[in-house]
Amino acid sequence: MLRVAQLVCCTETEGPGRRFAVWTQGCSLGCPGCCNPEMLPFVGGELWPVERLARRVLETRGIEGVTLLGGEPMAQAGACAELCARVRREGLSVMLFSGYTLAALTAPGADPAWAHLLALTDLLVDGRFEREQPERRRRWIGSANQLLHFLTDRYQPQQPCFSAPNSLEIRLDGRGELSVNGWPDLARRLAR
Repeated sequence: MLRVAQLVCCTETEGPGRRFAVWTQGCSLGCPGCCNPEMLPFVGGELWPVERLARRVLETRGIEGVTLLGGEPMAQAGACAELCARVRREGLSVMLFSGYTLAALTAPGADPAWAHLLALTDLLVDGRFEREQPERRRRWIGSANQLLHFLTDRYQPQQPCFSAPNSLEIRLDGRGELSVNGWPDLARRLAR
């Protein structure tokens, strides 16, 4: 089971191409200024059987991959890895956002589930969000301290999508609720 805070079935602001974005529920890092504070508690959201979520992802036409955000996906690394294994078998890419650095995720004694999830990840954005260091130039990066790691050969840094400007999406759902995703600094300014 995977505790999910939010799903966006098709987005172009959470990684290269059109992607299925999964925001996990729960994070113990609690970065000041987190753009998703409602996703920090380990309660709430919705429990999804991984097989059902994978089916939903794979039924979505026109996407090239899945992006895991949060909350903190590494807090549910086992279930996230199971989801990623299922979608990778069908040719989709995986992008992962984590508040942990790659060094911490791969350190001796680190959770083996972290290594399993990283082995299924093409792109990793790592590092805690630092609200005092907003990133305005690099696409898909929230703060200047964060790094984008190319963990497989599926994507290359010189591809045009990695030099495009940051973007955001504004959605109005059927209940009249407005949501913004894609650029934390700008989303925060719009919310004021």
